[in-house]
Formats: sequence, structure tokens, C-alpha cells
Amino acid sequence: MGVAEEIRKSFGESDCKRDRGLTTPKTIVRFDNIPYGQHALQKLDLYRPKEFPPEKKLPVIISVHGGAWVYGSKEVYQFYCMNLCERGFAVVNFSYRLAPEDKFPAQLFDLNSVITWVLENKEKYAFDTENIFAVGDSAGAQILSLYTALLTNRDFFNSVCEKIPLQCPENFSFNAIALNCGCYDLMRRVKNNPSHKEVVSLYLPNGGDEEEVKLVDTSENISENFPPVFLMTSSHDFLKDQAPLLAEKLSEKNVEFEFKFFASKKNKLYHVFHLDIRSTFAKACNDAECDFFKNHFKL
Repeated sequence: MGVAEEIRKSFGESDCKRDRGLTTPKTIVRFDNIPYGQHALQKLDLYRPKEFPPEKKLPVIISVHGGAWVYGSKEVYQFYCMNLCERGFAVVNFSYRLAPEDKFPAQLFDLNSVITWVLENKEKYAFDTENIFAVGDSAGAQILSLYTALLTNRDFFNSVCEKIPLQCPENFSFNAIALNCGCYDLMRRVKNNPSHKEVVSLYLPNGGDEEEVKLVDTSENISENFPPVFLMTSSHDFLKDQAPLLAEKLSEKNVEFEFKFFASKKNKLYHVFHLDIRSTFAKACNDAECDFFKNHFKL
């Protein structure tokens, strides 16, 4: 069994156990399997709170799932995303193409396509496009933070687009983003962790040589135009070293951010603990993130 297959099996079993017994809340209206591209994985679900009429414009959260770039789907993230929706947001939960079958920049292009879909369908689904936010965890946080750096750092965008033909929506920006248990300094992880290097080699087309890793490294490409960030990790997150590194870069560029380190004397809070919506610690984290977003509404 290869590395990708091992991750898919292990993560899949864990996620099924976590979400066993959960169902769609009666408070949610859901629109499922909407295509945003031609590939079988390029589909999204949309959730809206039933308490609001269909014509009521709602702020939007776009969720970028994790899974070491080789695993994950909107099905795995549906209960987490519906839980965010219950806090008063329209939530877009999408699957993207996975490595190693589809390597970088497929994932970046898919996020870009989803944002384009949101903007083009703002009237149909009553999206408040003045208030668009995004969450990403683990590999999803890497993808989201990289995309956000491209949006807000023109020099970085130009250097990347010499290699990949990315066309972002004109004048688009997130009001704020949340980055959960993510990896932002890939160079450091690859040098210090052989197993991580193996996973990164599945993600990148040339196996993760130094030039490629620099291309997808968020931490060195933060500009002063980066949007406000809710940044979190936890006591037993295997990537917990990464969030302080990004916090340092955000601080250097005077970017607004809120850094939360979640810990408990009685409970071990592992990587992406916030996805377990039955946990009081997940509730605290997700409440804090959505409150952070609400503090960045444009009226």
C-alpha cells in the first residue's frame, strides 16, 4: 500500500468514527453536488440557515478541507460546515482534485474556480459578496494561505504566474480568513521531517525540489495587504510549530491577526480537533472564529 492509500485509509476510518451518528440539522437548507468544473471531484455543497428567507443576503464562508493534499472531500466536511452555517453564514463546502492523481496547482485552481462560482451566483443564492470569508485546516490551510498571499502580494503573484497561468477574479479579496492547524513554512517541515517530505513529494509535480517548495511557501510571501487572520493550533497538533512561525511573519508585516492556542489539562487536543462538532473545545474554537469574522463585516 502506498503512502496516499495509507493516509486515505487511516484518515477515513478516523473521520467516520468521529462523525458516526450525525445527520443534517433541521435548521439547515442544503444544496448538494453543484458542479463548478468538469472533473468528477469539482463539486460543491451549499448550506444556508433555514431561519433566513431564500432572498436574504448572507455573508459567505468558503471551506478548504484538509487531508495531506491526498485525502478529503465535501462529504467528510459536511457536518463541520453545517455547524458553521448555524452561526448565520452561507457556507460553501467543496471537494477539490487530489494528489497524487492531480498534483499542484490543481488544488489552487479549484479554489479559484469556487470563488468565481460564488461571485457569479451571488443573485441565485443570495450571497453577500461584500462579506466573503474562508476557513482552511491542515493542507487546506496551506492552500488557502497560499492563494491569499497570491491575491495580496503582486510581486509573488507575478513570479508564480510565470510558472502557472492562474487568473484570479478581478478586485477580489477575503474580508478575513481562519487558518487551523496548518503548514505554512514547508521548507522547514521538509528539511526537518522525512515523512512530511514524502507527502509533499506527492503534492508537487517534480517531487518537491527546493524551487517547488519555495513556490508554495506561504510564510515568506506575506505582505502588508494580507487580510486579517484567525490563526490557531493546539497542544497535541503535530504541526503546532507552524502557527507561531506564521504569527511572526504576520506581525512583521503589521497584519491584523488573532492567535489561539487551545489546550486542556484533561483532554489531548489533537490536529484539527475543531472538526469534532460534539466537542466543547471545537465549539469554543468555531465560535471564536465566526465571531472574528463577524467583527470584519462590511456594512
